[in-house]
Amino acid sequence: MKLYIIQPSHYRGRSNRRPYKSKKRTLVGLTLPYLAALTPPGWEVKLIDQQLSDIDFEAPVDLVAITTWTINSFAAYEIADRFRARGVPVIMGGPHTYFFSEEAAQHCDAVGIGEGEFIWPRMLDDAANGRLRKFYPAEGYHNLKALPMPRRDLLCSKNYGPVKTFAVQTSRGCPFSCEFCSERFYLGKRYRYRPVPDVIDEIKESKGKYFFFADSTFAGKKSHAAELMEALAPLGIHWSTLWSSNLCRDEKFMDLAKRSGLLHVNIGIESIEQATLSSMNKRANKVGQYEEILENLRKRGISYSLNFVFGYDSENGSVFDSTLSFLRRNKTPVAYFNILTPHIGTPFYERMKAEDRLIDPANIGRWPELSCHFQPRHYSPRQLEANIKRLYREFYSLRSIFSRLPFPLSRSDMASWMVNLEQRKNTRADNAMENFDSY
Repeated sequence: MKLYIIQPSHYRGRSNRRPYKSKKRTLVGLTLPYLAALTPPGWEVKLIDQQLSDIDFEAPVDLVAITTWTINSFAAYEIADRFRARGVPVIMGGPHTYFFSEEAAQHCDAVGIGEGEFIWPRMLDDAANGRLRKFYPAEGYHNLKALPMPRRDLLCSKNYGPVKTFAVQTSRGCPFSCEFCSERFYLGKRYRYRPVPDVIDEIKESKGKYFFFADSTFAGKKSHAAELMEALAPLGIHWSTLWSSNLCRDEKFMDLAKRSGLLHVNIGIESIEQATLSSMNKRANKVGQYEEILENLRKRGISYSLNFVFGYDSENGSVFDSTLSFLRRNKTPVAYFNILTPHIGTPFYERMKAEDRLIDPANIGRWPELSCHFQPRHYSPRQLEANIKRLYREFYSLRSIFSRLPFPLSRSDMASWMVNLEQRKNTRADNAMENFDSY
């Protein structure tokens, strides 16, 4: 039986319902090849990334499976509707269907809710035997032991640059409980991690030199991360990831990270105001430690990027210029500025709903533009959007770039320059500020 596994692109915007396209991706993603690895024998699998290639809606296929995030949910529904109009059954899953299962069910024959290891084989078996049920909820969370090797052999190598970065997952879940984050709901509140030998085998199997550890937070259990980094050190690879700021204060941990090949780390700083961090329930972040944290990265030659979130009630209009001054003073190589978003399922969403402060809740997370979906306390939604765009323009101006970045002699310096120039291009074109290539 022929199976299409499709990753939709997102629409270009509310007024432009064409899928976003690119010639190549910067990251060899994990979702498609991993679903292929979970597929039982007896299926002829084709992987389709809509951002990179068109979909043949007339092709002979027995089943279509679509993995979706909220950002590409409308495109996913269009794809599903077109195949179903031909009589081809469609199944759907992904983070979006965890929160919007009833909505997704209107566009497909079966909805997977939760982690694929438990439900994917059952859905395929039922589809092959013509007995699909509408909903397939996962029963619990996988222990992440003995996961199958992703079928990267099914990907078209020309869709990725000559220097490929491979996504690898070392853990799932998050030990923190930030008020605005929804990931811990569909990934579970318990932090789980893969056995180190399994991760190393996957890295070796890929034959790559550059890797992105696609975890909600790397080193949620520090001892496991240390064991993994010791095993990485002899491999001579370069890797990047996301982790909590407090790890950067551990000199021994940082030395090991550098020795193991850490090239770039993304850190959720979120705010330079302690009162705002408390509102977020971001307990690991301490504003008084920020400069020590950044100095520990700088002196080891580790490239880094900082995430910020704006819109909390504790803020006033001065936070934007204060943040910019902080970034310039510390010569921060890369920063991302985000509007606080009330994602469904989060405590922040429930609080905004109870206070009648939500704006257009049906469209939260659906479009790539910068949008404010709630009423801030100290400024209007449009003022918040304008300030975020201003931060991007000023931080990624040529004057700012040349004043912050060193001459690109090392790999980490070159990585920072590339990201800055790409962000500058997006800012000047007034495009979406967020890069969705890893979805």
